[in-house]
Amino acid sequence: MKNIINFLLTGLILLTMVGCGFDNYDEPTSKLTGKITYNGQALQLRGTANAVQLQIYQDGYAMFSPITATVTQDGSYSVILFDGTYKMVTRDNNGPWVNTRDTSIVTVKGNTIYDLSVTPYFTISNANMSLSGSTVNATFTINQIVETANIQTVYLLVSRTQFCDEVYYEYRRDFTDQSPGQITIDGDFSAIYAAVNSPTLYGRVGVRSNQTAEAIFSDVIKLR
Repeated sequence: MKNIINFLLTGLILLTMVGCGFDNYDEPTSKLTGKITYNGQALQLRGTANAVQLQIYQDGYAMFSPITATVTQDGSYSVILFDGTYKMVTRDNNGPWVNTRDTSIVTVKGNTIYDLSVTPYFTISNANMSLSGSTVNATFTINQIVETANIQTVYLLVSRTQFCDEVYYEYRRDFTDQSPGQITIDGDFSAIYAAVNSPTLYGRVGVRSNQTAEAIFSDVIKLR
């Protein structure tokens, strides 16, 4: 019995030592931040449900799986890493841009800023939205960047919060007959109780090409 007790005590001590060893590993402390850009301007994207992602790799490790960096609706991302050299790519067939997946080499040393440039199929500029009762009006310009792309859908969106995209909204109207250039659209959300009675409302417009499942958006605009 004494031998069994000694054996159990020895095992417990070893487990404690191993656990302490794991606890003593340093955690990453360097923050890599940046934005997804085109011509130096941050792209406005879908920010809900971790829809748009970057993948970050570091060579020389047995488990060669990516570190995921989720992109927010203003095109920004943030991830905590160890100092070192990393490879960054967009997730395959993800995002409203040409799926080249060019590899970017990023050296992280302390807090580091790195903006990733992509080529979107379309961009939106000069977006204005206004509210009259339950009618929302929007004017904006769709700029064609990739000549072979066609417009699949234009979105008119209203949300009670600043989170606003084609999945998270109170009111949505789709237009499938639009062409690049100056756009004027409107919608009536009088049948949407939550939108009619909300003290705050925000609007956003978006355009999705026939080349991708994701859309490019305007800035979020406060309606009331």
